[in-house]
Amino acid sequence: MTVFGKVHLGYLCIETRRFGDWQRFGADGVGLHVDQLDHDHLRFRLDDHECRLLLQRGPAEDVTTVGWHVDDHEAFDDIVARITTRGVTVEQGHDEEAVLRGAQRLVRFPGPKGLVQELYTTPLTTTAPLRMEASGFVTGDAGMGHIAITSRRPDAIHRYYDYLLDARLSDFIVETISAVRFRIRFLRVNGRHHSVAVANTEGLRIDPIRTAIQHLNTQVATVDDMTASYQRLKQLGFTMALGIGQHTNDKELSYYVRTPSGFEWEVGWNPITVDEATWEPTTHQGISIWGHTPEGQTVIDKLNQFRHGATSLRRAEITVPALSGATA
Repeated sequence: MTVFGKVHLGYLCIETRRFGDWQRFGADGVGLHVDQLDHDHLRFRLDDHECRLLLQRGPAEDVTTVGWHVDDHEAFDDIVARITTRGVTVEQGHDEEAVLRGAQRLVRFPGPKGLVQELYTTPLTTTAPLRMEASGFVTGDAGMGHIAITSRRPDAIHRYYDYLLDARLSDFIVETISAVRFRIRFLRVNGRHHSVAVANTEGLRIDPIRTAIQHLNTQVATVDDMTASYQRLKQLGFTMALGIGQHTNDKELSYYVRTPSGFEWEVGWNPITVDEATWEPTTHQGISIWGHTPEGQTVIDKLNQFRHGATSLRRAEITVPALSGATA
């Protein structure tokens, strides 16, 4: 059986010590609903799901976990069988962990770049009203948005999500950023143009990004939500990575802002939806039709990226060979 269309990006877990900054960023800036659970746990909502982002106190300043919502138990069991058949251990999540994530029937297993992957069948929902600056976010069958990863082993990550989630290739983008040529592949697991994007440098394979993900994307309901959040974040003093622009492949209008933990957050509006009957992958030259002009990068930022890229050559990237068909 195929699980394509039955899997959706459900939540992310972030480890941080910057709770105050994250609350300002998420609630006052992006416009999310925030729930302070206790001293060590903060959650953000976008819709009726109890949790879309779980912040847990710790030193990583990074995304640690990607949660995938699976529509039914049959598809859930199928994915678990794919993992265990390859000899990889699937760990049962504890009840208290599931409650924190707003999920039922939670399991976890290793993922690329050390990102723990979690599966769950039923999200816990609430009728409590959303207290948000934004009018709404587009989720539903398309999931909460997408993540983008930089990698020295992009083919391994592609094979990983193809094997587990029957991911399909939407397209490629080739772009030169700061004199470095990147190739980005976009993978979809449902009607959203992509739930995972994977970028790699061409030629010498380096990874210039410190964090496990390069960015997270969420889709707002209206263009006014997008422009208003851009203004709020700038007024609050958060650094814009890229100003407002429009992408070549999914046509989304968006901007990128740096989060308190260092990875970027893309707030977007109105991307296309893939028509499975007619879609053909293609390669686009450049990430943007217009805009997406760099705004906040300093010489220090560029030097740090160069340093991370150089040090990435001396360490093995986690690929989970049993699930990706790649050597470590």
